[in-house]
Amino acid sequence: MPSNFGDHEQKPEDPLGNEMRQDSEKTVGRNPHPDFAKVQASRPDWRQEDSWHFTKTVDPDWKLGHGANDGGKSLEKRHVEIDPYEDGRPAVFNYKLLISAIIPRPIGFVSTTSEDGKSTNLAPFSYTQVINHDPPLFIIGFAGGFSNAKDTLANLTATKECTINIISESFIEAANATSINAPYGTSEWALSGLTPAPCRDVKCSRVKESVFSVEAKLFSTQEFESRATPEKKTGVLAIVEGVRFWAREDALNDDRNLIDPAILRPISRLGGIMYGRTIEGCELPRPDYDEKQKNGEAEGLIKEKVDGQ
Repeated sequence: MPSNFGDHEQKPEDPLGNEMRQDSEKTVGRNPHPDFAKVQASRPDWRQEDSWHFTKTVDPDWKLGHGANDGGKSLEKRHVEIDPYEDGRPAVFNYKLLISAIIPRPIGFVSTTSEDGKSTNLAPFSYTQVINHDPPLFIIGFAGGFSNAKDTLANLTATKECTINIISESFIEAANATSINAPYGTSEWALSGLTPAPCRDVKCSRVKESVFSVEAKLFSTQEFESRATPEKKTGVLAIVEGVRFWAREDALNDDRNLIDPAILRPISRLGGIMYGRTIEGCELPRPDYDEKQKNGEAEGLIKEKVDGQ
Protein backbone atom coordinates (compact mmCIF):
# COMPACT_ATOMS: atom_id res chain seq x y z
CA MET A 1 0.00 0.00 0.00
CA PRO A 2 1.37 3.49 -0.82
CA SER A 3 3.23 5.28 1.95
CA ASN A 4 0.60 8.01 2.22
CA PHE A 5 -2.04 5.50 3.26
CA GLY A 6 -2.19 3.72 6.57
CA ASP A 7 -3.82 3.30 9.93
CA HIS A 8 -1.60 5.71 11.84
CA GLU A 9 -2.81 9.14 10.80
CA GLN A 10 -2.49 10.99 14.07
CA LYS A 11 -1.42 14.30 15.56
CA PRO A 12 1.85 13.90 17.51
CA GLU A 13 1.57 17.46 18.81
CA ASP A 14 2.50 19.10 22.06
CA PRO A 15 -0.29 18.30 24.57
CA LEU A 16 0.00 21.76 26.15
CA GLY A 17 -0.29 23.44 22.76
CA ASN A 18 -3.41 21.43 21.97
CA GLU A 19 -4.94 22.34 25.33
CA MET A 20 -4.22 26.04 24.72
CA ARG A 21 -5.94 25.89 21.34
CA GLN A 22 -9.00 24.22 22.88
CA ASP A 23 -9.21 27.03 25.46
CA SER A 24 -8.81 29.57 22.66
CA GLU A 25 -11.76 28.09 20.78
CA LYS A 26 -13.95 28.51 23.86
CA THR A 27 -12.82 32.13 24.15
CA VAL A 28 -13.69 32.93 20.54
CA GLY A 29 -17.25 31.67 21.01
CA ARG A 30 -18.10 31.07 17.35
CA ASN A 31 -21.23 29.06 18.18
CA PRO A 32 -23.99 31.47 19.31
CA HIS A 33 -26.47 28.68 20.12
CA PRO A 34 -26.56 27.12 23.62
CA ASP A 35 -28.57 24.22 22.14
CA PHE A 36 -27.56 23.90 18.50
CA ALA A 37 -29.37 20.59 18.01
CA LYS A 38 -32.65 22.29 18.90
CA VAL A 39 -31.95 25.18 16.51
CA GLN A 40 -30.96 22.76 13.74
CA ALA A 41 -34.17 20.76 14.20
CA SER A 42 -36.29 23.90 13.74
CA ARG A 43 -34.84 24.68 10.31
CA PRO A 44 -35.96 23.45 6.87
CA ASP A 45 -34.30 20.37 5.39
CA TRP A 46 -31.37 20.79 3.01
CA ARG A 47 -32.74 21.26 -0.52
CA GLN A 48 -30.77 18.60 -2.38
CA GLU A 49 -32.97 19.12 -5.42
CA ASP A 50 -31.67 22.68 -5.86
CA SER A 51 -29.41 22.61 -8.90
CA TRP A 52 -26.87 25.03 -10.29
CA HIS A 53 -28.48 27.63 -12.53
CA PHE A 54 -27.94 31.06 -14.04
CA THR A 55 -30.08 34.16 -13.49
CA LYS A 56 -30.02 37.64 -14.97
CA THR A 57 -28.10 40.34 -13.12
CA VAL A 58 -30.08 42.60 -10.78
CA ASP A 59 -30.37 45.27 -13.49
CA PRO A 60 -29.77 43.88 -17.00
CA ASP A 61 -30.29 47.42 -18.40
CA TRP A 62 -27.54 48.99 -16.29
CA LYS A 63 -25.42 51.61 -18.14
CA LEU A 64 -22.14 53.36 -17.42
CA GLY A 65 -22.56 55.99 -14.74
CA HIS A 66 -25.69 54.46 -13.22
CA GLY A 67 -23.96 53.56 -9.96
CA ALA A 68 -25.52 51.14 -7.48
CA ASN A 69 -28.61 49.26 -8.63
CA ASP A 70 -30.57 49.86 -5.40
CA GLY A 71 -31.96 53.26 -6.31
CA GLY A 72 -29.73 55.05 -3.80
CA LYS A 73 -30.94 53.17 -0.73
CA SER A 74 -27.42 52.27 0.37
CA LEU A 75 -26.53 55.99 0.44
CA GLU A 76 -29.19 56.58 3.06
CA LYS A 77 -27.48 54.27 5.55
CA ARG A 78 -25.00 55.50 8.14
CA HIS A 79 -21.53 54.02 8.61
CA VAL A 80 -19.55 53.83 11.86
CA GLU A 81 -15.79 53.73 11.99
CA ILE A 82 -13.98 51.07 13.97
CA ASP A 83 -10.43 51.37 15.25
CA PRO A 84 -9.09 47.80 15.46
CA TYR A 85 -6.72 48.89 18.22
CA GLU A 86 -9.03 51.06 20.32
CA ASP A 87 -8.65 50.76 24.08
CA GLY A 88 -10.54 47.81 25.51
CA ARG A 89 -11.23 46.16 22.14
CA PRO A 90 -10.18 42.49 22.28
CA ALA A 91 -8.34 41.13 19.23
CA VAL A 92 -11.00 38.43 18.96
CA PHE A 93 -13.53 41.14 18.10
CA ASN A 94 -11.53 41.92 14.96
CA TYR A 95 -11.46 38.23 14.12
CA LYS A 96 -15.22 37.81 14.47
CA LEU A 97 -15.89 41.02 12.55
CA LEU A 98 -13.61 40.14 9.65
CA ILE A 99 -14.81 36.57 9.17
CA SER A 100 -18.40 37.81 9.11
CA ALA A 101 -17.65 40.64 6.65
CA ILE A 102 -15.18 39.05 4.24
CA ILE A 103 -17.52 36.42 2.82
CA PRO A 104 -17.85 34.01 1.19
CA ARG A 105 -14.33 32.67 1.71
CA PRO A 106 -13.01 29.58 -0.08
CA ILE A 107 -11.94 26.79 2.24
CA GLY A 108 -8.57 25.15 1.79
CA PHE A 109 -8.98 21.59 3.05
CA VAL A 110 -5.32 20.89 3.73
CA SER A 111 -3.67 17.50 4.10
CA THR A 112 -0.11 17.10 5.41
CA THR A 113 2.24 14.40 6.63
CA SER A 114 4.85 14.57 9.38
CA GLU A 115 8.53 14.58 8.44
CA ASP A 116 9.01 10.95 9.49
CA GLY A 117 5.91 9.91 7.54
CA LYS A 118 4.35 8.22 10.56
CA SER A 119 1.49 10.67 11.12
CA THR A 120 -0.83 12.84 9.05
CA ASN A 121 -3.15 15.78 9.49
CA LEU A 122 -6.29 16.96 7.72
CA ALA A 123 -7.86 20.34 8.51
CA PRO A 124 -9.93 23.14 6.90
CA PHE A 125 -8.59 26.70 6.55
CA SER A 126 -10.75 29.60 5.39
CA TYR A 127 -7.77 31.94 5.16
CA THR A 128 -7.00 30.37 1.78
CA GLN A 129 -6.88 31.80 -1.73
CA VAL A 130 -5.25 31.37 -5.15
CA ILE A 131 -3.05 34.40 -5.88
CA ASN A 132 -1.26 33.56 -9.14
CA HIS A 133 -1.48 31.10 -12.03
CA ASP A 134 2.08 31.07 -13.44
CA PRO A 135 3.40 29.68 -11.24
CA PRO A 136 0.19 28.49 -9.53
CA LEU A 137 0.45 30.04 -6.07
CA PHE A 138 -1.89 29.73 -3.10
CA ILE A 139 -1.91 31.32 0.35
CA ILE A 140 -2.90 29.66 3.60
CA GLY A 141 -3.24 31.70 6.79
CA PHE A 142 -2.61 30.14 10.20
CA ALA A 143 -3.58 31.57 13.57
CA GLY A 144 -0.72 31.70 16.07
CA GLY A 145 3.01 31.80 15.50
CA PHE A 146 5.60 29.12 14.80
CA SER A 147 6.15 28.55 18.53
CA ASN A 148 2.56 27.27 18.86
CA ALA A 149 2.12 25.95 15.34
CA LYS A 150 -0.92 23.90 14.48
CA ASP A 151 -0.19 20.41 13.13
CA THR A 152 -0.74 21.49 9.54
CA LEU A 153 1.76 24.34 9.80
CA ALA A 154 4.28 22.20 11.68
CA ASN A 155 4.06 19.47 9.04
CA LEU A 156 4.14 21.94 6.16
CA THR A 157 7.27 23.69 7.37
CA ALA A 158 8.98 20.37 8.09
CA THR A 159 8.15 18.56 4.84
CA LYS A 160 7.64 21.57 2.56
CA GLU A 161 4.54 19.99 1.00
CA CYS A 162 0.77 19.62 1.32
CA THR A 163 -2.40 19.09 -0.66
CA ILE A 164 -5.27 21.57 -0.92
CA ASN A 165 -8.67 20.01 -1.50
CA ILE A 166 -11.88 21.83 -2.39
CA ILE A 167 -14.88 21.00 -0.20
CA SER A 168 -18.15 20.08 -1.89
CA GLU A 169 -21.68 19.74 -0.49
CA SER A 170 -21.35 15.96 -0.50
CA PHE A 171 -18.90 15.98 2.41
CA ILE A 172 -19.51 19.24 4.27
CA GLU A 173 -20.21 17.45 7.58
CA ALA A 174 -17.15 15.23 7.23
CA ALA A 175 -14.89 18.19 6.44
CA ASN A 176 -16.23 20.14 9.42
CA ALA A 177 -15.55 17.14 11.66
CA THR A 178 -11.81 17.48 11.03
CA SER A 179 -11.82 20.79 12.94
CA ILE A 180 -12.72 18.94 16.15
CA ASN A 181 -10.56 19.73 19.20
CA ALA A 182 -9.66 16.06 19.68
CA PRO A 183 -6.75 14.99 21.90
CA TYR A 184 -3.36 14.75 20.26
CA GLY A 185 -2.76 11.42 18.56
CA THR A 186 -6.28 11.35 17.07
CA SER A 187 -6.84 10.68 13.36
CA GLU A 188 -8.94 13.24 11.48
CA TRP A 189 -9.26 10.81 8.57
CA ALA A 190 -10.91 8.25 10.86
CA LEU A 191 -13.19 10.79 12.55
CA SER A 192 -14.35 12.20 9.23
CA GLY A 193 -14.67 8.91 7.36
CA LEU A 194 -13.05 10.50 4.31
CA THR A 195 -10.80 8.59 1.95
CA PRO A 196 -7.08 9.29 1.45
CA ALA A 197 -5.89 8.96 -2.16
CA PRO A 198 -2.27 8.76 -3.37
CA CYS A 199 -0.45 11.70 -4.94
CA ARG A 200 2.38 11.75 -7.47
CA ASP A 201 4.71 14.56 -6.37
CA VAL A 202 4.02 14.83 -2.63
CA LYS A 203 3.87 12.19 0.08
CA CYS A 204 0.71 13.41 1.78
CA SER A 205 -2.69 12.21 0.63
CA ARG A 206 -5.36 14.11 -1.25
CA VAL A 207 -9.03 13.69 -0.37
CA LYS A 208 -10.55 11.27 -2.86
CA GLU A 209 -14.06 12.69 -2.36
CA SER A 210 -12.85 16.13 -3.46
CA VAL A 211 -13.71 17.13 -7.04
CA PHE A 212 -10.55 19.23 -7.30
CA SER A 213 -7.26 18.88 -5.43
CA VAL A 214 -3.83 20.50 -5.65
CA GLU A 215 -0.48 18.95 -4.81
CA ALA A 216 1.64 21.80 -3.48
CA LYS A 217 5.18 22.61 -2.35
CA LEU A 218 6.05 25.30 0.19
CA PHE A 219 7.22 28.54 -1.46
CA SER A 220 7.66 30.84 1.56
CA THR A 221 6.32 31.76 5.00
CA GLN A 222 5.87 35.03 6.88
CA GLU A 223 5.19 35.30 10.60
CA PHE A 224 3.12 38.22 11.95
CA GLU A 225 3.37 40.08 15.23
CA SER A 226 0.52 41.59 17.23
CA ARG A 227 0.09 45.37 17.08
CA ALA A 228 -1.75 45.38 20.40
CA THR A 229 0.72 43.09 22.18
CA PRO A 230 4.23 43.69 20.77
CA GLU A 231 6.43 40.60 20.39
CA LYS A 232 3.43 38.29 20.53
CA LYS A 233 3.29 36.18 17.37
CA THR A 234 -0.27 35.99 16.11
CA GLY A 235 -0.21 34.43 12.67
CA VAL A 236 1.71 32.85 9.84
CA LEU A 237 1.15 33.22 6.10
CA ALA A 238 2.28 30.30 3.96
CA ILE A 239 2.60 30.57 0.19
CA VAL A 240 2.56 27.23 -1.59
CA GLU A 241 3.07 26.40 -5.25
CA GLY A 242 0.76 23.99 -7.02
CA VAL A 243 2.82 21.31 -8.78
CA ARG A 244 0.01 18.98 -9.86
CA PHE A 245 -3.78 19.17 -10.13
CA TRP A 246 -6.36 16.41 -9.75
CA ALA A 247 -9.84 16.93 -11.23
CA ARG A 248 -12.78 14.58 -11.38
CA GLU A 249 -13.45 13.58 -14.99
CA ASP A 250 -17.15 14.38 -14.97
CA ALA A 251 -16.47 17.93 -13.77
CA LEU A 252 -13.77 18.74 -16.34
CA ASN A 253 -14.24 20.09 -19.87
CA ASP A 254 -12.48 18.61 -22.92
CA ASP A 255 -9.69 21.20 -22.83
CA ARG A 256 -9.08 20.41 -19.17
CA ASN A 257 -9.23 24.10 -18.25
CA LEU A 258 -12.70 24.52 -16.69
CA ILE A 259 -14.47 22.93 -13.72
CA ASP A 260 -18.27 22.72 -13.86
CA PRO A 261 -19.77 24.44 -10.78
CA ALA A 262 -22.82 22.19 -11.10
CA ILE A 263 -20.55 19.23 -10.31
CA LEU A 264 -18.17 20.98 -7.92
CA ARG A 265 -20.99 22.41 -5.76
CA PRO A 266 -18.43 24.19 -3.57
CA ILE A 267 -18.89 25.05 0.07
CA SER A 268 -17.63 28.38 1.39
CA ARG A 269 -17.10 29.84 4.85
CA LEU A 270 -19.17 32.64 6.30
CA GLY A 271 -19.05 34.19 9.79
CA GLY A 272 -19.41 32.33 13.07
CA ILE A 273 -20.21 28.66 12.42
CA MET A 274 -21.96 29.37 9.11
CA TYR A 275 -21.15 27.80 5.75
CA GLY A 276 -22.44 28.85 2.35
CA ARG A 277 -23.35 26.96 -0.81
CA THR A 278 -23.03 28.21 -4.40
CA ILE A 279 -25.90 27.09 -6.60
CA GLU A 280 -26.68 30.27 -8.50
CA GLY A 281 -24.67 32.57 -10.72
CA CYS A 282 -24.93 35.41 -13.21
CA GLU A 283 -22.58 36.45 -16.01
CA LEU A 284 -21.21 39.90 -16.82
CA PRO A 285 -18.80 40.49 -19.72
CA ARG A 286 -16.03 43.00 -19.07
CA PRO A 287 -16.93 46.31 -20.74
CA ASP A 288 -14.87 47.42 -23.73
CA TYR A 289 -13.86 51.09 -23.62
CA ASP A 290 -13.81 51.67 -27.36
CA GLU A 291 -17.18 49.99 -27.79
CA LYS A 292 -18.76 52.09 -25.03
CA GLN A 293 -17.42 55.27 -26.60
CA LYS A 294 -18.63 54.25 -30.05
CA ASN A 295 -22.21 53.51 -28.96
CA GLY A 296 -22.40 56.74 -26.95
CA GLU A 297 -22.85 55.09 -23.55
CA ALA A 298 -19.74 56.82 -22.20
CA GLU A 299 -20.73 60.25 -23.47
CA GLY A 300 -20.22 62.90 -20.80
CA LEU A 301 -18.59 60.41 -18.42
CA ILE A 302 -14.99 60.51 -19.67
CA LYS A 303 -13.24 62.76 -17.16
CA GLU A 304 -9.78 63.01 -15.68
CA LYS A 305 -9.29 61.54 -12.23
CA VAL A 306 -9.49 64.03 -9.38
CA ASP A 307 -9.23 63.81 -5.61
CA GLY A 308 -11.96 61.63 -4.18
CA GLN A 309 -12.30 59.40 -7.25
